[in-house]
Amino acid sequence: MRKKFSTVDWAKTANIYEVNIRQYTVEGTFMAFSNHLPRLRAMGVDILWFMPITPISVKERLGSLGSYYACSSYMRVSPEFGDLNDFKHLVREAHLQGFKVIIDWVANHTGWDHEWTVSHPDWYQRDTKGVFTERNGWQDVIDLDYTNTAMREAMIEAMKYWVDECNIDGFRCDMAHLVSLDFWKEARTACDAIKPLFWLAECEETSYHDVFDVSYAWSWMHATGKQAKGEASLHDVREVLHTYTQYPEGARKLFFTSNHDENSWNGTEYEKYSKAAKAWAVFTATWERGMPLIYSGQESPNTKRIEFFHKDLFEWKHPLQLESFYRELLHLHKTSPAVQEGETFILPSAHDDQLMVFLRRRNEAVVLVLLNVSNQDRLQMTVQHEWLTGKFRNIFTGLEFYFTGSESFELQSGEYFVYEKMS
Repeated sequence: MRKKFSTVDWAKTANIYEVNIRQYTVEGTFMAFSNHLPRLRAMGVDILWFMPITPISVKERLGSLGSYYACSSYMRVSPEFGDLNDFKHLVREAHLQGFKVIIDWVANHTGWDHEWTVSHPDWYQRDTKGVFTERNGWQDVIDLDYTNTAMREAMIEAMKYWVDECNIDGFRCDMAHLVSLDFWKEARTACDAIKPLFWLAECEETSYHDVFDVSYAWSWMHATGKQAKGEASLHDVREVLHTYTQYPEGARKLFFTSNHDENSWNGTEYEKYSKAAKAWAVFTATWERGMPLIYSGQESPNTKRIEFFHKDLFEWKHPLQLESFYRELLHLHKTSPAVQEGETFILPSAHDDQLMVFLRRRNEAVVLVLLNVSNQDRLQMTVQHEWLTGKFRNIFTGLEFYFTGSESFELQSGEYFVYEKMS
């Protein structure tokens, strides 16, 4: 089965960096964030995903500043971050430095005092008493009615506005599965007519790949989280990965160890994975049909839960300890034919529930990945495979080795090795 829409070429080898403008700088503005563009580009970031930039509703607001995801207008900029010209300037600067820019689009619901609640109250769902309602238990938002043709047309016009006015390059669609697939088909058709865009869905419904280029790997993240707690095995993780191989041709999955939801509500990657946090980060950039996501601050690294509804700055610890770690990973992900398009061979061992070891290969390009995602030290493994011959380089240390088809390794808890065959 083939996807109905084609992925833009620049997205096929790309990675994504999620930007939390509010917490990124003391100022919490577009202009202040723009100072970080050169650093992020040097780290290898391709796509900047900005959490919602629209104004936030006051009615039923949570916390002192409210949720980005409870908007009061689809076609204005939150004054918390700056104005429209500030955002346009940021997009232009990002483009000049080689980035693509996507914005978070919250189509399922709005805040309680969104301008449509006054101008078009009939565009919303209501309960039996005629009151605006919401079906997912979120108190600061209300649901739109997608049986209303006029509302759907207005939503698409709002999305087109950001492409026309600000020259954005795509959308990350919040809780995409809560909105009917036929709407997304209409929206993509209309917006892509302006220019070809990249579409990322926060959902794991296979059918949504009829429209979207990339969908979330929630099942993988949940399985690895359970594995870290001893509530699941690596066999369970591999089963999830097998289901992803059944996705339509061209479909990709977004792999991540953290994002804004995970960090604020469930804890940092270090809470979730302990010593294995970096090993699983390596996985996100090396597994097949994957697109890696880095959340703001992970390169620092960020070891605290960030408040969602209040000002709560990331703690930037200079020098950024994981900047080079991510730079090497992102470079490999972007440049290696084996990682981008190669076949995958999972290597069995006597420690199959502690070690995740696999080879990627396309023609002469070969990458070997060894991850100890357990809390056990000194796990030994001998890798035997015909692909493992020739000169290889450890991408993190730069050390070179000649492999002869059978090599032995010992990994400590949380340790990771990535070897790329040299041409």
